[in-house]
Amino acid sequence: MSEQRESIRSNAKYLRNVRPIDPDEICEYVTGNPHPAVVRQHLREEAAALGLIERDDGTFVPVDDDPVRPRRGPVERLPAEYERRLEDLLVERYGPDWETGASGDLLRSTIRRFKADYLDGRSVDYDDDVAAGYAIYHLPGYYAAIQYALDDLADRGLLDRTLRVLDLGAGVGGPALGLCDYLPDDALLEYHAVEPSAAADVLEALLAETGRNVHPTIHRTTAEAFDPSAAGSGDGSDDGFDPTAPDDGFDLILACNVLSELEDPVAVARSALETLAPTGTVLAMAPADKNTSVGLREVERDLEDERLWERAAVDFDAEGGGDAETYRRGEVTVYGPTVRLWPGERPSDRGWSFDVRPELEVPAFQRRLDEATPDGDDHAPGEFVNVDVQFSYAQLRLDGRRRIDMRLETSEWAQMAEMERHVTERIDLVAAKLSRSLSDGDGNGGRGSGRSNPLFKISDGSEDTDHYAVVTKETALNRPLLEADYGDVCSFEGVLALWNDDEGAYNLVVDEETIVDRIA
Repeated sequence: MSEQRESIRSNAKYLRNVRPIDPDEICEYVTGNPHPAVVRQHLREEAAALGLIERDDGTFVPVDDDPVRPRRGPVERLPAEYERRLEDLLVERYGPDWETGASGDLLRSTIRRFKADYLDGRSVDYDDDVAAGYAIYHLPGYYAAIQYALDDLADRGLLDRTLRVLDLGAGVGGPALGLCDYLPDDALLEYHAVEPSAAADVLEALLAETGRNVHPTIHRTTAEAFDPSAAGSGDGSDDGFDPTAPDDGFDLILACNVLSELEDPVAVARSALETLAPTGTVLAMAPADKNTSVGLREVERDLEDERLWERAAVDFDAEGGGDAETYRRGEVTVYGPTVRLWPGERPSDRGWSFDVRPELEVPAFQRRLDEATPDGDDHAPGEFVNVDVQFSYAQLRLDGRRRIDMRLETSEWAQMAEMERHVTERIDLVAAKLSRSLSDGDGNGGRGSGRSNPLFKISDGSEDTDHYAVVTKETALNRPLLEADYGDVCSFEGVLALWNDDEGAYNLVVDEETIVDRIA
């Protein structure tokens, strides 16, 4: 580290707890009396290590200790600045009329191809054209989805204003941008993206539109080959961090829409957990389709209850002998949204569970590409518009915390693992709501069209077979089920247990005799 940089750091460390750090002031105390702009740039580069944020007036102050508050209200659209930057990238690569002619045809065929490959389980190679098509089609939905998943952490005060984040398979940046915008302006984000493909170029350009207190680094390598030590400060300072150290690591590790593309997703996730801070979270996400959603849940279950161990500490005596004492780092716990309500029980059903949130406004770049489709093309209007927000997610921790931490007793409640013996009986049980309505209704509890009864996947964490709550008669006493959010836990009193032979699942019938309450 240069003498000048060290002098700036020393002044900043001294002043950080005294008053706002003003580059115009401390330049007078720095070796060589550098210009304030030079001091400001050094402070920006050292901000993450020093725990400083830059304010609108150009001064630097320590980050507040208060946790991030949950977002209120739905995500309505992809912000205009990201729309404009993506369109600029498309213009730079394909020309001002990128949506028409050969370039438009190329992008549309590319989107069709990677959608088909994805649904068929084939691998996708992310060249420049695929990266552009992926950004057009998927960026908005992924931008919104992660913000809803982060609510689970912020709602319990588990999202700090100072965050070290590792994003495995960052892609074109939907989750990254959503995270940046979820955090308040006075938060400090040290963000490390791992992305080997051409998508990293799009990611880099879009990250340039984020706030001054976002400090990104892009590691252009695969998730399997990534070396966590590369995410250290690299300047030899005492403020660097070792992601594999017992008391250090990443506060949040993202694996969004990437696990299904890895040869061994469990091994990659396990390696990521080794670099997780003691109170951090791994947030894995997947599209809502059956294959990727079930695959995500399989990874979650494979990792659950594993013990991750810290390095051994060895104390050698004079004769060269010694005893090695090993300290446990933690046990992998599913924080949410799935639940484990019965001690010692784990689910083994197929695990297809996903959330659905309000649609976004259609971004201009999607509308342009869709409306420019030639008349002779076999095209259904809206084919290249994707504003659905449907996603599966899993949150893993090492400190034993769960979003819903309950321990049920069979003396009070029926257990889904033993549902076979309760068929045709009215029973009491406790379960989490793990879907929006799956009926043929309008998506608002199935009550709009009247074509089908509201139907919800539910779970208590002990089941080996899918369970669904079906509302055949809505009353004031069972309406809390319809009003509950995804992941909320409800008690059901007097629910009728039936076997659905056609679906190979249990139906829990909620009618006028059933009382449902949401449990805080």
